[in-house]
Amino acid sequence: MRQETFVQRHQAEWTALEQWLDARAGNARKARAHRREWHGLPDHAMPERYRRLCQQLALARRRGYSPVVTDRLQQLMQRGHGVLYRTPPPRWRRAVEFLLAGFPRLVRAEAGVMLAALALFAVPLVAIFVAIQLQPDLSSALFDPVQLAGFEQMYDPADPSRDLGRDNGTDLAMFGHYIWNNISIGFRTFASGLVAGLGTILVLLSNGLIIGGVAGHLQAVGHGDPFWRFVCGHAAFELTAIVIAGGAGLRLGLNLIAPGQRHRIDALVEGGRRGGLLCVGVLVMLVVAAFIEAFWSSIGWMPAWIKYSVAAALWLAVLVWLFAGGRNRLYADDGLAPGLGA
Repeated sequence: MRQETFVQRHQAEWTALEQWLDARAGNARKARAHRREWHGLPDHAMPERYRRLCQQLALARRRGYSPVVTDRLQQLMQRGHGVLYRTPPPRWRRAVEFLLAGFPRLVRAEAGVMLAALALFAVPLVAIFVAIQLQPDLSSALFDPVQLAGFEQMYDPADPSRDLGRDNGTDLAMFGHYIWNNISIGFRTFASGLVAGLGTILVLLSNGLIIGGVAGHLQAVGHGDPFWRFVCGHAAFELTAIVIAGGAGLRLGLNLIAPGQRHRIDALVEGGRRGGLLCVGVLVMLVVAAFIEAFWSSIGWMPAWIKYSVAAALWLAVLVWLFAGGRNRLYADDGLAPGLGA
């Protein structure tokens, strides 16, 4: 093929690649911020276009084309290589980017099972709470008298000097206790999905009944104010994490009983992989919840309006994070490989 024909055939590709490198290959944060304004070569097409460029450079050299052509292709190849094979960001940065963007994107991608988990958890919680307000004796069917007396003692409004929601223990000791308790609940909620999803369903239902039962009983006997002041701070992270862990468990169960066109083992591995990634975010949320519960929620002297204002801000932050996080980023399927937005 003559050089003029070769250049004419591929000129548009080279120009598009040059424009992409000029506009998109510099600062990644700036490129993501202006991704909607870019109408040239799509970001996801860059690797394929780079491979074609390497083939064209090899052809140009083998055919003895002029240095004008080969030098231009060489420069393009070097610029493209610098973008595709540059040093990846540090692990800590990738972890932070996953938590801020990849995790909420994964939660939204599993919206169906997340909504199912929310219903399985919230419906019994609200139902038993309302039922106990109408019929206070129902709490005796869920808890024995010793447990009910313990709940009332921890949230006794007649003793404002004591810490809320605990009998004894330093903040640091309770922090460790809360981490262990929260993580055990989250892991059990997810892992029980291996029993065809039935285990996760039972865990979500039972947690909803227990939490709703405790809240309903304390509200019915007049201990609602200290209870709500205690739970409102960490509830945003803890309750949301339980629902997400439940959604991950339901995904695991669905992939097991309904693999679709895939082999059952492949579907199970995929569900476990995605569930494992979700559990990474759940773990962080539960640790944050434990920290708030140990060092903030138990403060008894704090005015209620401050507690509720902080709780409202935390709920808003969690919801914005889950619904808006990662919308300006493009991630690989595993949610860990950040790239330019498309």
